[in-house]
Amino acid sequence: MPKEIVMPKLGESVVEGVIGRWLKAEGDFVDVDEPLVEVDTDKVNAEVPSPYRGVVHRLLAREGETVAVGQVIAIILEEGEAAPEAGGEQPAAAAQVAGEPRAAAREEALNGAGPARSRSPHAYSPAVRRLAAESGIDPATVVGTGRGGRVSKKDMERAIADAGARAKAAPPAPAPGLLDADEVVPITRMRRTIAERMVQSKRTVPHAWTMVEVDVTRLVEWRESIKEEFRRREGFNLTYLPFVVKAAVEALREYPILNSTWEEDRIVIKRRINIGIAVDVDDGIIVPVIRDADQKSIVGIAREIADLAARARAGTLTPDDVAGGTFTINNTGAFGSILSAPIINYPQAAILSMETITKRPVVVGDAIAIRSMMNLCMSLDHRVLDGAVCGRFLRSVKRRLESYDANTPLY
Repeated sequence: MPKEIVMPKLGESVVEGVIGRWLKAEGDFVDVDEPLVEVDTDKVNAEVPSPYRGVVHRLLAREGETVAVGQVIAIILEEGEAAPEAGGEQPAAAAQVAGEPRAAAREEALNGAGPARSRSPHAYSPAVRRLAAESGIDPATVVGTGRGGRVSKKDMERAIADAGARAKAAPPAPAPGLLDADEVVPITRMRRTIAERMVQSKRTVPHAWTMVEVDVTRLVEWRESIKEEFRRREGFNLTYLPFVVKAAVEALREYPILNSTWEEDRIVIKRRINIGIAVDVDDGIIVPVIRDADQKSIVGIAREIADLAARARAGTLTPDDVAGGTFTINNTGAFGSILSAPIINYPQAAILSMETITKRPVVVGDAIAIRSMMNLCMSLDHRVLDGAVCGRFLRSVKRRLESYDANTPLY
């Protein structure tokens, strides 16, 4: 019996996906767990593997089409199974396994006549499609220098640069309502999703905000003394973020109510502590998740942050990488911010921002000293949390960060 492939649910709150690129054409053989199609969602681009072994009989969605979760996108005939409409023909699967794929289906795929276009010039990579959406340049108009004339990311970047040079040479007349100096920026899928979720969070959650100052002088001195050796040994930089994550997860174990969600008639305290880390990418922000962060050492957290951030910027995160977060930490200090009021990553109950570390005069005892100071800012869901418990939580994080020095175990 023909097997149906449906659009999978690729992450929490994901209800649809866009067919990015078919990796198999009608008539192609596909093995179990072999990638069948690339799907773009508002969170990640993911390859969807085939759960069956056989021949791709029909592809029911075109590249670029938005498909609801659960909708059938392809039909596969298992080995030895005849196509339903084939009558007395040789079974398609048997012909494929014998090394004789259906020529007509192959020709259709190569010519782009049907939805299966994985070998056509228009089967573009996610990077090319993103640049096309942002620039408005049709990749079909770009000369490809890749294998088989394929349009590469560099080809698109060159076309965008050429278009910009032409625009400067002969600027177009402004659209009605726009001034000559106005610039129109197309809204990408990620930017639209961020906008929708931020509006949902602000409309749904009564935000409150609080902040503490942290004296991280000893931590700064310790980190400065070991950072070069650490980079040589581990192969990545030791930033301040892993220390903040470590202090926060220990405080979350002390005050688990902050690791919770509001569910209309109840509050659900999450057993696992999965920390979302806000990472800036070309299109906006994505929040990959460190799972069971309370079970990891400072170095273990640092290694996972480096890996997740690199894969987020390369566009290779999986749906599992961005699912299941219970508390989010945002490193706005990396951009020089000293104060921020972050929007909660709904449906979580709180979000913590670490700000830039600055040296300034501070009263220590009866004297004034120059200390390295950092602000920790937190937004909270006032349905779940009150100022008192959040104050205790921040005090716990502060105490831990101020205690970190050369005697603190990294591993």
